[in-house]
Amino acid sequence: MVQSQTDIARVLLVAETTGYQTRMFGDVAERCGISLIFATDRCHQLDDPWRDAAVPIRFHNEEESVRAIVEKMSHGRIDGVVAVGDRPAVLGALAAQALGVCFHPVDAVRAATNKLDTRRRFRAAGVPVPWFKSVPLDVDRKHLEAVPFPCVVKPLSLSASRGVIRADSPSELEAAIVRLSDLLRSTSVLSRREKTSDTILLEEYISGRELAIEGFVTNGQFRLLTIFDKPDPLEGPFFEESIYVTPTSLTEFEQRRVERQVDAAIRSLGLTHGPVHAECRLGSGSVFVLEVAPRSIGGLCSRVLRFKGPGGDVVFEEVILRHALSEPIDQYRLASEAAAVMMMPVPEAGVFKKVSGLETARGMPFVEDIIVTAKRDQRFVPWPEGSSYPGFIFSRGGTAADVVTSLRNAHAALQFDVDREIPLSASRKRNNICL
Repeated sequence: MVQSQTDIARVLLVAETTGYQTRMFGDVAERCGISLIFATDRCHQLDDPWRDAAVPIRFHNEEESVRAIVEKMSHGRIDGVVAVGDRPAVLGALAAQALGVCFHPVDAVRAATNKLDTRRRFRAAGVPVPWFKSVPLDVDRKHLEAVPFPCVVKPLSLSASRGVIRADSPSELEAAIVRLSDLLRSTSVLSRREKTSDTILLEEYISGRELAIEGFVTNGQFRLLTIFDKPDPLEGPFFEESIYVTPTSLTEFEQRRVERQVDAAIRSLGLTHGPVHAECRLGSGSVFVLEVAPRSIGGLCSRVLRFKGPGGDVVFEEVILRHALSEPIDQYRLASEAAAVMMMPVPEAGVFKKVSGLETARGMPFVEDIIVTAKRDQRFVPWPEGSSYPGFIFSRGGTAADVVTSLRNAHAALQFDVDREIPLSASRKRNNICL
């Protein structure tokens, strides 16, 4: 039986053009017979080179972008909204509200994507929080005299731990604020036109193991999918992510405690419908929820999650699309085998030329795939200023310890060829002369 056009489910996908998951969602939608309408921040003057009739949007111009989406959808209904990333989540919430489809509420998404608002909501709801305070970029030194150490300096809205710096002394704190201020005043950040780029968050550094939590919220009810362990200690001074592995080594009691605290954090933010990705620290006898993002796990990392459905194996993107369409997803269960992903660390600052050793790395036991996303002549920028990984390594099978070991061995087999950058002299910078 041929499915009529009126029967085809239509999902709006809001994403930045650089998002890794966009193509994956497109492949899944085509396979499942779902019509995917893209809204992306591409150049509106181009003659649709992608040939996907996407709606060109600007994340800093929400009113105009929502108007463009609604106008595009005026000749057909939208059954669900999916957002890939934090900034797309805000616009996705606004679009969903305008189109009358289920998604997280706008005010909840705004709070979840602002670290200061998140802390305030947690505190008001009795969810454990570290001490925190906000300061302007040009904060006077005298206002930092009472800050206890160790502490962490954070931007309010950047993701992937970009700009997050630990300080253990007054001199380190001053240096961290200068460094973060320089980042927030950089062209790459200012071009985003974020309203939060003039403020810095200071908060207590919480020692202890860090976890990532993946789940869904449906009609305000949280369903835990998995808890990822992060086997590498994230103690600073910078916090570039590395390895996620599942299943967790936490006891059943510890898992339930984490689940309850994440649920409380979700409720305090007011998130009600869609995927959520939370980050937690276990410290001082408490579960500290660092953040709850109103989106799924970012980038290609979603490939580490594989589900069993009525028809066989299912990728995470299909479950997300089904949930966006308000279909029941209880029949999808996370595969039981151990799985892990490594976000390859940036080897050093410079210009990427090539990577060798891939054949050896791919031959390691339990290694499932290695994807190098870096392109030749791409500039490598380490954390805390950086935000892009050279690639991803995936492993599956055996035990959690087996897959983590396979990631480390595979990464050790890779050799990155990076040309170190030669700093421009002051005079050459002023004259805008390129090397």
